[in-house]
Amino acid sequence: MTGSLAVVGLGPGDARWLTPEAQAALAAADVLIGYRPYLERVPARPQQTRHPSDNREEGARAAQALRQAAEGARVAVVSGGDPGVFAMAAAICGEIEAGPPAWRDLDLAFLPGVTAMLAVAARVGAPLGHDFCAISLSDNLKPWDLIERRLEAAAEAGFVIALYNPISRARPWQLGVAFERLRRKLAAATPVVFGRAVGRADERVAVTTLAAADPAAADMTTLIIVGSPETRAIARPGRGPLVYTPRATQGLA
Repeated sequence: MTGSLAVVGLGPGDARWLTPEAQAALAAADVLIGYRPYLERVPARPQQTRHPSDNREEGARAAQALRQAAEGARVAVVSGGDPGVFAMAAAICGEIEAGPPAWRDLDLAFLPGVTAMLAVAARVGAPLGHDFCAISLSDNLKPWDLIERRLEAAAEAGFVIALYNPISRARPWQLGVAFERLRRKLAAATPVVFGRAVGRADERVAVTTLAAADPAAADMTTLIIVGSPETRAIARPGRGPLVYTPRATQGLA
């Protein structure tokens, strides 16, 4: 019996943003593996077994999935958003690189999902309309001083910056420090978008400025977009502002 492994992006939470390809892979799986809150988004099916685990167990989760696929199961590993953006796809690849040769022979598929920065951007307009980058503020797997250097370099280079994993109980101070670093390079009026739990019942989206950006407005379900020097916020009476970054940089056609 030949097993398979699908690494599935669930999108940000709303079932409307789950792709038909992802739905089919979830329905066909014998085994579902993932971080518990993500698994809870997937409807239970009687023929499937489910293996929830903690957020910091990516390596063990990936190895378990590969072992079960190698034993003949059809396995689906779930990630919130897109599995290739700060998520399980890289963990799976790392385990394959370090693991037994049989893992390289598996039928393997990475199925994309709507990542948080795209969902948040769509709520306010087009802040990612020109060059942008994504930076995780988690220092679990990289040193904080590297994060700070990357923040300043991205701001100085004129990128719009999407901030993933902005804050947690273990890291309550880092977002404030990140904003201070960015204020050294960007104007006080630079638009900043806080998108919390976009696509879920408790969604909250707010547009502010870099000068007024308050770290207390974020949690681990929040994605933050910090504009570039080109990003603009258009006031709309009775509606939230429209935020966009023009496709042509200043002075260019």
